[in-house]
Amino acid sequence: MKQARHPEPGEMTLIEVMAALSDPVRVGLARVLADGRERGWGELRAPVAKSTLSHHLRVLRDAGVTRTRQEGTRCFVKLRRNDLDARFPGLLDAVLSAAHHDDVGARVGLADAPVAD
Repeated sequence: MKQARHPEPGEMTLIEVMAALSDPVRVGLARVLADGRERGWGELRAPVAKSTLSHHLRVLRDAGVTRTRQEGTRCFVKLRRNDLDARFPGLLDAVLSAAHHDDVGARVGLADAPVAD
């Protein structure tokens, strides 16, 4: 499998980052990853098919919101908080705060966590 390309912070654009965060599932993924921990794709739970979850993760990666690392056949993902904060100060915190307040992406979580109603 080929190595995923991640944009450098200077290559990230506001339009691409905002577009990536315009979907409730992707916002939910950002909320889950906001704890700073790297997660295996299999740990993530979303109300979509696995192929659709893979698409959402690719959109986040391509915009620079997340970093994906492959180890053998497993893939891991982590939020690029430091890069986003350096490039767009306050943006991620504002999006995550509004998402929490409006309950956007609440149905996305970890596979071993209870499902939100």
